[in-house]
Amino acid sequence: MLTVFTQRLYQWLMVGACIAMVMAFVTIALGVAAREAAWNIQGLDAYAGYSIAAALFLALPATFKQGDHIRVTLLAQRLNAKYRRGLEHLCLFLGTALSGYVAYFSCRLVWISWTTHDVSQGADATALWIPQTFMAIGALGFAISFLDAWLHHHRGEPFFAASDEAARVE
Repeated sequence: MLTVFTQRLYQWLMVGACIAMVMAFVTIALGVAAREAAWNIQGLDAYAGYSIAAALFLALPATFKQGDHIRVTLLAQRLNAKYRRGLEHLCLFLGTALSGYVAYFSCRLVWISWTTHDVSQGADATALWIPQTFMAIGALGFAISFLDAWLHHHRGEPFFAASDEAARVE
């Protein structure tokens, strides 16, 4: 049941990330068109930035689940299975703690911006809690995905999506 919930959560957050990327494209294209037509639409660069930040944070859980985040395995692959499992367990625990810390303070930032009526310094004067909310939702999803990975690892179940693709080396 929890796995179904987390899978759907990751999918919906990725849908949100895709929508945010489309919004970034539309905002940038509108800015280019406005510049060519000699229109002055203020704040478009800020909205593009908000959309890109939303896309980045909302995509974190799904890309983590797919194994698309960089994992340094140089040390882990040289250890025997017992020590490797312990190291992976420790790293997932620390990742859970750090992502939980980021999620907590992201939510706190939204709350502070809401209560102080903080607005952006740009020409758009957007209430900052609006774009910060997407960051906080993505950070919460990332913390949930780390906790999910840690629990899967603790139970001895696979978490990361299996891939038949060779390791990506750049």
